[in-house]
Amino acid sequence: MVFLAFTAALLMRRELSANWVTMHKPRILWANTGVLLASSIALERARRRLQAGDRLRFNRWWTAGTALGVLFLVGQALAWRELREAGVYVASNPSTAFFYILTASHAAHLIGGLTALVYVDVKALQYSLGPAKRTAIDCSAIFWHFLDGLWIYLMVLFYLWG
Repeated sequence: MVFLAFTAALLMRRELSANWVTMHKPRILWANTGVLLASSIALERARRRLQAGDRLRFNRWWTAGTALGVLFLVGQALAWRELREAGVYVASNPSTAFFYILTASHAAHLIGGLTALVYVDVKALQYSLGPAKRTAIDCSAIFWHFLDGLWIYLMVLFYLWG
C-alpha cells in the first residue's frame, strides 16, 4: 500500500507541476536489478535442493542468495553516492525526491527481508532447519520474490514516469 500511495503521489505531482525535471538515473541500477534477480534465482534453487534432500547444496544456494541481497543493498548505496557526488539531492527537484523516497522505502523492506534470509541461513548452517521446518524458508523466499517484483515495478516507474 505504501508503494501504491507513493506512485499515486508521484503521478499526480508529475501531472500537476510545471517544474518536473526527469532525473538522470545511475547506470548501476541495471546491474543491481540483475543482482536482485540472481538472488531470487539462487533462493529458488536452494528451495529445490532442500526439497530433494540435498542439505549441502541448499546451504550453498541460500547463502549465495543472501550474499547477493547484501550486494544489491551495497549497489543501492553506490547509486545514492553517485547521485550525491553529482549534486543530486532529495530537495533538488520532485523527481529526485520521489526516487530517493521510493528506493529508501524499498531498501527498508529489503533490510527486513535480509534479516529473514540471514536467520534462515544461520539456522540452516547449524542444521536447525530442514525439510520438516520449511515455513521460515518458504515465507522468506516468497517475501524476497515480492521485493524483486516491486523493484522491477519501481524501475518501470522510474524510467517511464520518473
